[in-house]
Amino acid sequence: MYSVNYHRAASVSEAAKLLKIGDAKLLSGGMTLIPAMKTRLAAPSDLVDISRIEALKGITVSGRTVTIGAGTTHYEVATSEKLRKVCPALPNMASLIGDPAVRHKGTLGGSIANNDPAADYPAAMLALGATIITNKRQLPAEKFFKGLFETALKDGEIVTGVTFTAPAKAGYEKFRNPASRYAIVGVFVSKGKDGVRVAVTGAGDDGVFRSKVIEAALAKSFEPAALEGVKVPADGLMSDIHASAEYRAHLIVVMAKRAVAAANG
Repeated sequence: MYSVNYHRAASVSEAAKLLKIGDAKLLSGGMTLIPAMKTRLAAPSDLVDISRIEALKGITVSGRTVTIGAGTTHYEVATSEKLRKVCPALPNMASLIGDPAVRHKGTLGGSIANNDPAADYPAAMLALGATIITNKRQLPAEKFFKGLFETALKDGEIVTGVTFTAPAKAGYEKFRNPASRYAIVGVFVSKGKDGVRVAVTGAGDDGVFRSKVIEAALAKSFEPAALEGVKVPADGLMSDIHASAEYRAHLIVVMAKRAVAAANG
């Protein structure tokens, strides 16, 4: 066992200062960091607990503008009635994450900051055209997610929330691993004033991505039938013990059809 220094931050500014200590890491829900520490894949010198910072929590809906604090749990997103009224796809997606223990502890900010290639929230943020808010700046989702477990976050930068305009229609479906519930393939679709956006998680060699070929088909007709005969190339998709790249390419279209059906109600 190795020693770790624990700090409980009372504010975002205090957390940013504490991050300068040694090899400090932020701790919120701990759904990724704690297992990584147990298996020695991570060995931070200090843990900066931000789970009790109230400024990082909460869901605000003003008209169709949605703002969600980074410390908001998956359970809180899944059970938010005001969010469900303007964008039911997001609560539905959150309800599919992990199990009850994970949903009660895991947070939106932790998920997008970690940017796991099979996580659900990165696809949602990309498809919703969300803006990621940090303690230093605001970034569109396209510029925030950089690749496999990689984001645009700089040293000392902390995700504080996200904001987006709820689209007219949105839906999410995933083919999930029966044990972990991570997406083998997950597809989030949205249709709003800026057109159709389709984001895919669980499939890309380089993490979450938008599917231009599906977007083009749905721009003509936002119906599952519009995807009949559409083929997603297997190039750049993952192959592992769960699914080959070719099978994932097939699943992307299948999940997209289901997501559009869900979006259309």
